[in-house]
Amino acid sequence: MMKQSTMVVDGIRLPLYSVNTLIVGSGAAALCAAVRLHEFGQGDQLIVTEAWGGGTSANAGSDKQTYYKICLAGDEPDSPRQMAKDLAAGGCMHGDIALCEAQHSAQAFYHLVQLGVPFPHDAFGGFPGYRTDHDPRGRATSAGPLTSRLMVDALAREVRARQIPALDHHLAVALLVDTRREERRIAGAIIMDTKGPHAGGTGFAVVDAVNVVLGTGGPGAMYADSVYPEDQTGSIGLAFEIGAVGQNLTESQFGLASIAFRWNVSGSYQQVVPRYVSTDGAGNDEREFLNDAFPDMGTLATAIFRKGYQWPFDARRVDRYGSSLIDLLVYRERVRFGRRVFLDYSRNPDGGSRLGPFSIESLHPEAQHYLRSCGALGGSPFDRLKQVNPLAIDLYRGHGIDLEHDRLEIAVCAQHSNGGLKGNLWWESNLRGLFPIGEVNGSHGVYRPGGAALNAGQVGALRAALYIARRNRSDPRGAEALRAACADQIRRTMDVARRAVGGRKEGRRSVAEIRCEIQSRMSRCGAHIRTPALVRRAVGEAWALCGELRERSWAGDPPDLPGVFKNLQLALTHALYLEAIADYIAQGGQSRGSYLIVDGQGHPTSAATGDEWRFSVNRPGAFVDDHILEISVDERLKVRRLWVKVRPIPHVDAWFEGVWKAYRDDKVIR
Repeated sequence: MMKQSTMVVDGIRLPLYSVNTLIVGSGAAALCAAVRLHEFGQGDQLIVTEAWGGGTSANAGSDKQTYYKICLAGDEPDSPRQMAKDLAAGGCMHGDIALCEAQHSAQAFYHLVQLGVPFPHDAFGGFPGYRTDHDPRGRATSAGPLTSRLMVDALAREVRARQIPALDHHLAVALLVDTRREERRIAGAIIMDTKGPHAGGTGFAVVDAVNVVLGTGGPGAMYADSVYPEDQTGSIGLAFEIGAVGQNLTESQFGLASIAFRWNVSGSYQQVVPRYVSTDGAGNDEREFLNDAFPDMGTLATAIFRKGYQWPFDARRVDRYGSSLIDLLVYRERVRFGRRVFLDYSRNPDGGSRLGPFSIESLHPEAQHYLRSCGALGGSPFDRLKQVNPLAIDLYRGHGIDLEHDRLEIAVCAQHSNGGLKGNLWWESNLRGLFPIGEVNGSHGVYRPGGAALNAGQVGALRAALYIARRNRSDPRGAEALRAACADQIRRTMDVARRAVGGRKEGRRSVAEIRCEIQSRMSRCGAHIRTPALVRRAVGEAWALCGELRERSWAGDPPDLPGVFKNLQLALTHALYLEAIADYIAQGGQSRGSYLIVDGQGHPTSAATGDEWRFSVNRPGAFVDDHILEISVDERLKVRRLWVKVRPIPHVDAWFEGVWKAYRDDKVIR
């Protein structure tokens, strides 16, 4: 079991925690890994988290947050292989990973059910599904707008019941790696107590670990407009610092979200057809700006309705008055014209003399059928929302926003990272003993069915825990061996803190100033609109920032130190994301997924936007569509790039006797 002692580096005595497995994070994936490890008999573990109950899993959702699973009710046939095909069909997802996510889907789902997550079932025990975005089979389910929070709550109860140790208010500021062998292997982490400094004024402690499970989510704080919790920085930069390989960093999702209270406005928030209005900065000069871009009220209202289930921005859904044209118009209104944009549920859209008034009958038949089937024929968007999904109203009311009377300010926000760190079939990175799970693992590719990320996080936790429990059960190195392997890394981390804290600010930059620069650059160049010339310039600016931070970061006081380390990670992360985007464009990559690459020779997004955002989509057979960019840096921050062919779904010999023999001979987990 975990042991506590001390180690001394440069005369500073540091608390030392020695454990087989360190789990960084306390979201749904991280907590699942802890529970699974304990179930598999590996109780020698420690959870370290910056904020118990913080992060995306506990603080994100939508009108009816989706969990994607294999079909477990109804007449529609399904199979793990079919689910794997549908997952991989989104592009740039390795087939063997898709098969793992599909094969374990039922196992992961029923684990949550057994822990008490209230997914709805019928009288016969069936768990029915519905269709979500990029889903051909109706595999989606939901426990309401707070599905992932309910998952966190259930898993946290189990963690406490199993008495798994956890350190709250501790930030991982560096991962330690043993480079003395030819094969680089994880050695633990440096953590910081964010509540009370206790080592040289910095609050550092060291964890000596055989395995590190990284479950800290995506780098949401990299963007100015983000639906992530405000300080959700993730920790992918920690892995990049020690040479972990990233993949698919070009692929993130962006979608409409409210910004006073950060929440995705997908699903029924759009299907009830609210009014879109913009105002000046003071809330005056109201106008329904979408009217200028659509030919009639039926086309406009149907695009708003479809925005519900076609919620993330999608380059393929801009043409012909598609639902993603709305995202571009919202962005233009806010960024180009400096206006504020709101959803108004108190009144129906008004097309004026040109488009005419809104009516249910003006909608496309699919939209009419949905609203009539839900009995949602009320006279206002609020009335319809109350009929379709009253929980969606309660959610905002609980945060001081009354949708019956208050307009909801929105923006196009970063919502999810589909790319992340490379992992193998057991979710182990190229560094032995480092297991990225959840959003920080870049398994998803370009498109993914809504809710597939929640399944992927639970499956990744299961597979990482199974591998650790069966193959990586050894004891940690011990203080002396760890000091011999990692003293220089620990020293460099403490040096950053010493330089940052106190002294004069002259010539140095504050945490807030640096964060603002990173966010501005990513929202301008690495979000849903990407202009090649701006991306190229941004790459150089990003690396220039990385080069100056260790010397010029200024904390003022020790409580500001966590922000210094977070900025170091985000700076490296945004540089690699921008490098990946630039290389994708250099390989001939065009618009796809949740981003539009501006192409002066392409076709216009609409008559309303003119030549502002001409674009092209990738042609069939494009190199970038059947290859994945793997990217990393060495210790000198030299970038390494490798385009690898997408692996197909493997043929699996399912002959029972053969599988049984391999299982008995312990040859399955390898």
